[in-house]
Amino acid sequence: MTDTSPADPADSVRADIILPCLDEAEALPLVLARIPSGWRAIVVDNGSTDGSADIARSLGATVVDEPRRGFGAACHAGLLAAEAEYVCFCDCDGSLDPALLPGFVRRIAAGESDLLLGRRRPEGRGAWPPHARAGNLALSRMLRSRTGLRLHDLGPMRAVRREALLALDLTDRRSGYPLQMVVRASDAGLRVTETDVPYVPRTGRSKVTGTWRGTWNAVRDMRAVLREPAQPSVRGVRAEAVR
Repeated sequence: MTDTSPADPADSVRADIILPCLDEAEALPLVLARIPSGWRAIVVDNGSTDGSADIARSLGATVVDEPRRGFGAACHAGLLAAEAEYVCFCDCDGSLDPALLPGFVRRIAAGESDLLLGRRRPEGRGAWPPHARAGNLALSRMLRSRTGLRLHDLGPMRAVRREALLALDLTDRRSGYPLQMVVRASDAGLRVTETDVPYVPRTGRSKVTGTWRGTWNAVRDMRAVLREPAQPSVRGVRAEAVR
C-alpha cells in the first residue's frame, strides 16, 4: 500500500479541505477533529436542517452556504472559497479519514501525480453496500473506455492543485462532478492516479449511495458526463500542475 500516512508536525505542506455537507451533525465533530494541524476545513452546507452549519462554525471550520442542491454545487462552492495552493475533497460523514490527506498532497508536491484519488478499501460490515460498489465498478469500466485510465474507484477523497482544477472549468453541479473532474483532468493531460484508503461505515444514512435509487441517479448523472465530447487541452493546466 502506498504511504498516505499523516504528515509529521514539521511538514510544511498546507491545503484547504472541502467538505460538502448535508445533515451531518452527528459526524462533524469526529471529522473536524481529524483535520491536519494548520489546514483549513471548508464545510459547504447544502441545505442542512440539523444544525450542521452551526456545529461546524463552533468547531472552527469555515462555513460556506450553498443553497443549490447537488453534490457538485457544494464541491464547487468550496473550491471557489478555497485559497491554498492545494485543495482536497473529503466526505464529512465519518467514512474517510482526512488525517490521511497530507500524504496525498506531499505526492502531488513531489511531482508523482497531478490528481490523486483515494481508492476505497472497505473495513467493517456495511461500509460499502453492494449496489453502490456495482455502480462504481460499472462507471470505472466506462471511464476506462472513455479515457484509458485504469482506475478502480471514483472515490470522493482526492487532492489537486487549486489553480489546475479551476482551469478545468467544471460545469456539472450534481453527482457527475467527481467524474467530470477526472475526465477533464485526463483530457488536459494531467496525471490521474489512485492510492488505497480505509473506508469505514458512515455515520447516519447516505443521501446518495444508501439506496438503489440514489445510486442509479448518480450513475445516470455520471453517464451524461461520459457522453460529453473530449475537451481540448486547457492552456496552462499541465504547466500549472507540474510547476
